[in-house]
Amino acid sequence: MEQMTIDTLDRKIIGALEADARISFAALAEHVGLSKTPCWKRVKALEDAGIIRGYAARLDPAKLGFGIEAFIQVSIDFEVSEEFEAAVRRHPLIWRCHATTGEADYLLHIVAVDMAALDRMLREELSRLPGVRRTITSMAMREIKGEISFAAAQSWTQSTKR
Repeated sequence: MEQMTIDTLDRKIIGALEADARISFAALAEHVGLSKTPCWKRVKALEDAGIIRGYAARLDPAKLGFGIEAFIQVSIDFEVSEEFEAAVRRHPLIWRCHATTGEADYLLHIVAVDMAALDRMLREELSRLPGVRRTITSMAMREIKGEISFAAAQSWTQSTKR
């Protein structure tokens, strides 16, 4: 699949949708200086290209009762990596998982109700996932930055090219 070229108008659309994915097409079109149909076609093209992967509500874990966030470095036996990844996808407390370079093979971002629940999850569940050899857990104290504007990041990247 050929990569779609993103222009200034697409970046404006992406930025507006990042700020408010519930914005109407009429308001979005007005914001970026288009009529509704061309605006809708651009959004559809961004969706079809996989640039916009979906729309979701951003929730506050603490306000939903998940008072603990932790980052866990996991080292595994690679012959069972597919099974490990499948188990991670199914686990409801694992928020994000990234394959990494360095000392650990994966970095997990998890939520738990409290420290006892985190301890139970680590000892009784995570340690028993396929191939897990070692884990290192770091607790999140507070969030400094939790979002990125990809439209702004792309603009910054373009402006710093020499």
